[in-house]
Amino acid sequence: MPETNDRTHVYLGVHVRGPVTVVHDRAKTLLEPNDLFVCDPARRHLLRFGEGCQTIFFRVPRCYLGVTESELDQVLGVPVRGGEGIGALVSDFLTALAAEAGLRHSTIGDRRARTAVHLLSVLVMELLDADATDEADDAPGTVNEMLSRIRVYIEEHLMDPDLSPESIARAHHISVRYLQKLFQNAGSTVSQWVRQRRLEFCRVELGRSNRRITMAAVARRWGFSSPSHFSRTFRGAYGMSPSEWQALATSAFASTTAAVQDERRA
Repeated sequence: MPETNDRTHVYLGVHVRGPVTVVHDRAKTLLEPNDLFVCDPARRHLLRFGEGCQTIFFRVPRCYLGVTESELDQVLGVPVRGGEGIGALVSDFLTALAAEAGLRHSTIGDRRARTAVHLLSVLVMELLDADATDEADDAPGTVNEMLSRIRVYIEEHLMDPDLSPESIARAHHISVRYLQKLFQNAGSTVSQWVRQRRLEFCRVELGRSNRRITMAAVARRWGFSSPSHFSRTFRGAYGMSPSEWQALATSAFASTTAAVQDERRA
């Protein structure tokens, strides 16, 4: 079994024989030969090995999988049947790879190792898609309630420069893929929604005639990475730069004030 102090890798187990039980979301699954599971050494208590069991483990750097830590958490411990679908393809390939230990330090071995990592990445994506589909099957009322709660959360954290799809999904105990699906069904993306709301608050703040505030201060306050990024994003949304909008709003306010004063004098 892998060492528990390994924090940079995940392990893919291919069950060979004997009793092995995987615990995921409090459900216990007895593995059959050729079944697969992704595990974290720090959670070895979720694996229960019986007498005489044999499992082959493949160590894979987390960064090679192309998913976030929160997404990876969604698939850790999920049992995958090795007799059907992508599970069968991955299981057969890895079993054959383990049997050819002599190729481990050869060019062919390196190529097959890269293929194995690619297959594992595909497997992880399949598991995430299945998870997102299950979540999306919720009742419409539940989905709308969840989306409303997420939008309120975004409003409350718009000034946080670290606000991201990952942090939003983590705060609501859902996967990033499910979060994206919620917003896609509403005709947007998470990032587009956050950007739109930030720009709207920026426009209001810049339009206040009684406050002269710099572009850099506005950009920093509302979570933009830099004044230049803020300026480009603002122009893309409204067709003018932040300073042009500020000048226009100030001019319009001054004209309105003068008109009101003239009317009062009349």
